[in-house]
Amino acid sequence: MAEKNEAVESDPNVAVTVTELKIELRRIVQSIVEESSSSDEENEENEKRFKERVEKVNEILQNLKLLNEGRKPNYGGSMPACPREFRCPLSNEMMTDPVIISSGQTYDRCMIQEWLNFESTCPKTKEVLTQTILTPNHLIKELITQWCKHHNVDPNPFGPSDENPLTEADRALFVDQIRKLSTTLSDQKEAARKLRSMTRRSSSFRALFGESGEYIRQLLIPLLEIKPESEIDDDLHEDLIMILSNISNHESNKKLMAETPWVISVLIDALRSRRVETRSNAAAALYMLSAIDSNRALIGEAGALKPLIELLEDGKPLEIKDVAWAIYRLCRTPENRLRAIKDGVVRVVFYKIWNGVHVNESLPILEMLSIDQRAIEEMCNFGVVSALIDLMKESSDQKKETCIAILYNICYNDRRKWEGLRHEEKAYGTLTEVVQNGTEGAKTKARELRDWVCGSVN
Repeated sequence: MAEKNEAVESDPNVAVTVTELKIELRRIVQSIVEESSSSDEENEENEKRFKERVEKVNEILQNLKLLNEGRKPNYGGSMPACPREFRCPLSNEMMTDPVIISSGQTYDRCMIQEWLNFESTCPKTKEVLTQTILTPNHLIKELITQWCKHHNVDPNPFGPSDENPLTEADRALFVDQIRKLSTTLSDQKEAARKLRSMTRRSSSFRALFGESGEYIRQLLIPLLEIKPESEIDDDLHEDLIMILSNISNHESNKKLMAETPWVISVLIDALRSRRVETRSNAAAALYMLSAIDSNRALIGEAGALKPLIELLEDGKPLEIKDVAWAIYRLCRTPENRLRAIKDGVVRVVFYKIWNGVHVNESLPILEMLSIDQRAIEEMCNFGVVSALIDLMKESSDQKKETCIAILYNICYNDRRKWEGLRHEEKAYGTLTEVVQNGTEGAKTKARELRDWVCGSVN
């Protein structure tokens, strides 16, 4: 039996199914317990609802048993796991309007549009996009539609798409969920799940939070009312942080969110959550909020960099990208660069690169830090020049360009490093190879760098 359990958990699609079934089971059992303990007299409708919930519990338990035995579950009315290829890389949720960007990657339209408001890179590959045209991915759209029909799943169960304005009924639903966040735990969990889906699927719902800072404050109530000796429900915590991440992705919300009391501190606390999804979403929210200069100052002053750097060093692969890009953007501010350097970011980033782990995420941070003299001194103490030279010899064009940019900044500020590069160029022609075959950005810096250290070379 132990071997079957290991096999089930090793399959990512099955693991997601098991998790979703367990979450649904806990939700239904909790609702049964709470309703059974009510002092209200049971009527015919209550009895009917009770029987339906018991039947659902039995169905979920049977499916969990089948999965535990390594057999295919009979979902019936239960929600099956959405295949990973149907999930948006930005939201990790099923796409409703998949589009292709110039890097060849597919994203949900609403998510990638928000990303491109502030960035000109592909979120997944990090390559600079030559243009930002969004091309509908009709194949994936059709596959998702067929999958939803086969499993009896509503592809868009939570209200309108971004093409349709919110109705009065939509607004009433939104306000009702906000109100429930101030009531019982079961109501809070149900409201958080619905708000998470609503804000994920529609930018109109995300924009509603920007209409009143009171909505954001009410969203924090379940997190702020927890007593020091107690612990927040992990599912509720994850959903609330995901909502904050969703609404921080809307341009009109960013300043209001950062200036609303407790938002930043709640996100920083979430960086130490037991759940990797919660930590990742908190880092993503801090990244999106830090698109504004004044927000970067507030986030840095609140102490976000130290836990982010700790996660960059010891976090799980799933959260590293969000954490790294949050650090990168925060370090655009000189005061935050100083904080990050004091908190050990150079050492963490250097050893990631040296060990060949999360290099794509670490190199941009090192490039950002390389404009600071204090960071350069620390980099040189670690031997970063030789490490970058070695990396250039076996890297893609994009990595080479970043390596050249870092070496350029180091040598511009510290002539003592010229000798090592001069020897490397004379022995192996490393800079000349980039001048001849690198990207346009890398060629310019490599040529100037070569002329510095070796004199003009034809």
